[in-house]
Amino acid sequence: MNAPVCPLPAAAEGVIERGHGGGGALTGRLVAELFRPCFGAPPDEPLHDGATLAVGGSRFAFTTDSFVVTPLEFPGGDIGALAVIGTVNDLAMCGAKPLYISAGFILEEGLDIARLRRIAASMGKAAAAAGVRVVTGDTKVVERGKGDGVYITTAGVGLIPPGVTIGPHCVRPGDAVLLSGDVGRHGIAIMAAREGLGFETEIVSDLASLAPVVAGLIAAGVTLHCLRDLTRGGLATALAEIATAAGVELRLDAAAVPVSEAVRGACEILGLDPWYVANEGRLVAFVPGPEAARALAILRSYPGGAAAAVIGRVVAARGRGRVLAETIGGVRVLDLLSGEQLPRIC
Repeated sequence: MNAPVCPLPAAAEGVIERGHGGGGALTGRLVAELFRPCFGAPPDEPLHDGATLAVGGSRFAFTTDSFVVTPLEFPGGDIGALAVIGTVNDLAMCGAKPLYISAGFILEEGLDIARLRRIAASMGKAAAAAGVRVVTGDTKVVERGKGDGVYITTAGVGLIPPGVTIGPHCVRPGDAVLLSGDVGRHGIAIMAAREGLGFETEIVSDLASLAPVVAGLIAAGVTLHCLRDLTRGGLATALAEIATAAGVELRLDAAAVPVSEAVRGACEILGLDPWYVANEGRLVAFVPGPEAARALAILRSYPGGAAAAVIGRVVAARGRGRVLAETIGGVRVLDLLSGEQLPRIC
């Protein structure tokens, strides 16, 4: 088994490293120093899981994503379901009701058509369950050895209800930080399948649509300041990004963060930190402190939410954000990794 690699920070000008796709500090630098200037984006424009667009008196969320997971099929899902659900979840993090998805396929010469059929059928099933339609797409084929089977790129559009504004800029001191379930299962499920690792308990990806959970919170009138699904970089990266964008200090109770014994044991064996391992069916929610108990009850009422917990609070506006996790032995500072612990997990 190849050991996980965490690349050192690269110079501003150089070559792309694997860590540039990991969602950590290298990804952030690539966006800030290359893509934003090239696309004319204002440097202070907030980054979120999707863009919010006003069209004819309505507001829409628009997002795009690419999926390069290996293996293509894994315990709890496959690249097709992952592509649909990942896009749906990004729209939900903007408070939107997902409506339409596009899908672009990069297929490698020699791919078994029966496998492609399974992946496409899985996409259709996931879309139907999420209440979205795959309405347009594209297909390209690359030479054998150049495509790793299948890559899928999606874009999604969703309608944002009136009065809903969600993003890091809305986070305030006094907010409670809620986590919708245990963390780390998706990344470890991928790693185990990829490397042929056998654990005493099979670890299954948490892959699931978060749109019903968000819709339930909105319907109940919970004030949602910020939502983030915990994909690349996991819980720690998501919280570090939000704290930095909002300019606030987060205080977490490390003992309150749920991690299954199977995932904890696997991470200890592999030398990984479950707080930085990817998830595909988990979110963090920032809500006003007085609304935390009601929001928690709603999170726990949905499938996969039994372990939902209040894990921390926003304590101060500092200008420069940071995340502190209080442990038995002291305080741990959470920051962005330069690259990623596990590559090719979404």
